[in-house]
Amino acid sequence: MQDDRIVAMYWQRDEAAIRETEKKYAGYLLKIAYNILFDMEDSKESVNDTYMKAWNSMPPHRPSILSSYLGKITRQLSIDIYRTRHRVKRQASEYAVSLSELEECISGGTTEQDVELHLLADAINAYLGTLSKEARTTFVGRYYYMDSIKEIAAYHDISESKVKSMLYRTRQGLKMYLKGEGFEI
Repeated sequence: MQDDRIVAMYWQRDEAAIRETEKKYAGYLLKIAYNILFDMEDSKESVNDTYMKAWNSMPPHRPSILSSYLGKITRQLSIDIYRTRHRVKRQASEYAVSLSELEECISGGTTEQDVELHLLADAINAYLGTLSKEARTTFVGRYYYMDSIKEIAAYHDISESKVKSMLYRTRQGLKMYLKGEGFEI
């Protein structure tokens, strides 16, 4: 079923919208959640919560790209679950590993004002716009979707060492770019 039809079903409060969403996007959303949580039960919980949040947010929202909208919801819910669970137990996950890789580029402290956070996001987006498509999708795959090095290598059909090297160079470039933009690293 086409995304615009599924969104219309949400707006009409048709419960079949959730079934159609699950049918079309369950695997995609589960992958995002699992890469962050590294636990299948928590991942399923996050995906189910995504369906509920989508139901409650449409209307008023009418996403133009449903997959991105749902992915963003799943990602945020999964991060919230990770933070809650992480206080209790420590586990390795692609989320934790990818965050540790970015520590050298972005300060570990929390931003005092939302404005600074938006400026940082804008600066990162501007930097990503200067990269080749392969470098940009590698960076986004690793640090937004929390894909493993192995997965990134597979979907770009390159070696894992090339992915690691590309990510390292991209992080170093981001660090220099952010310093040039006046951000404290």
